[in-house]
Amino acid sequence: MAIASKTNDEILRGLGARLRTYRLQMNLSQDEHAKRAGLTRTTVRDAERGKDFQISTLIKLLRALGRMGDLEVFLPAPSVSPIQLMKHQGKPRQRARKLADG
Repeated sequence: MAIASKTNDEILRGLGARLRTYRLQMNLSQDEHAKRAGLTRTTVRDAERGKDFQISTLIKLLRALGRMGDLEVFLPAPSVSPIQLMKHQGKPRQRARKLADG
């Protein structure tokens, strides 16, 4: 199933399952992962179960697993097309403009 058709809860459960798999591949207990991440074991457990968590928690968990590079894949830096740069005289856009009602 494409990720766009999944619910937020399904995506969270999938992320939790991936975090658990990476942790187990490193042979870490939830306690050890929590200590490395500066979190509680309950937070690690809840994240792995797919409960909603903060982005800062995800960053801490990934850092403790040595997987910070995954964030670049998850949300790569936006690129600016040369045409857009020409349109805006070499300056990246700073704000969106309102579309005309029509």
